[in-house]
Amino acid sequence: MLLDTQSLVAERPVAAPTRAPANTSWSASVWSGDITVTPGAELWVFAYGSLMWNPGFPFLESRSALINGYHRRFCVSSHRYRGTPERPGLVLGLDRGGSCRGIVFRVAPDHVPATLDYLWEREMINRVYRPKLLPVRLRDGGVRDGDRTVTACTFVVDRRHGQYCGCLDEATMARRIAGCCGERGPNVEYLANTVAHLEELGIRDEQLFRLYAAVMAAVG
Repeated sequence: MLLDTQSLVAERPVAAPTRAPANTSWSASVWSGDITVTPGAELWVFAYGSLMWNPGFPFLESRSALINGYHRRFCVSSHRYRGTPERPGLVLGLDRGGSCRGIVFRVAPDHVPATLDYLWEREMINRVYRPKLLPVRLRDGGVRDGDRTVTACTFVVDRRHGQYCGCLDEATMARRIAGCCGERGPNVEYLANTVAHLEELGIRDEQLFRLYAAVMAAVG
């Protein structure tokens, strides 16, 4: 069943980074020890939440993809984008176990340094996520791709972080999402965008669909 998300899908766009000059040094994020990227190589970025519909960086192509060993879950307290310190909202993280379907973006070599700087500024402010380079299987390829696997940068939740809240039940998550708002708008808008984009991709995330229905019931 398709959910009525259109009235809530109004994500504020994030500005894309400009192309890095040829003499610009590599991103500080790369040299910090978080991940190691080969200079001059392209980069794949796996998206499972807001990066799917609002990546904010230039890319050559986007593909449906599957990552194993992690699942999409509302397990991160949001004190800024979708909530406040007084009333924290909830956003998605990749948590251990299961699998997750999302989108993988291919970034041209010239744009990799600026893209990494942008992603670290967007995703790593509080370091609730741990960046990882993980194998991701392309799902929408033709004969030329088959079951092709690429290595992609993605952001896995750090369970040791104070903003991790992976033990919340569905009713608690629904109440928080229904009642919180941050710099980028209502928390329910974030959930609606995710559900709508998954529907467009033909991805059935039953947990998120149930959660969305519970949030709509809480909103009234």
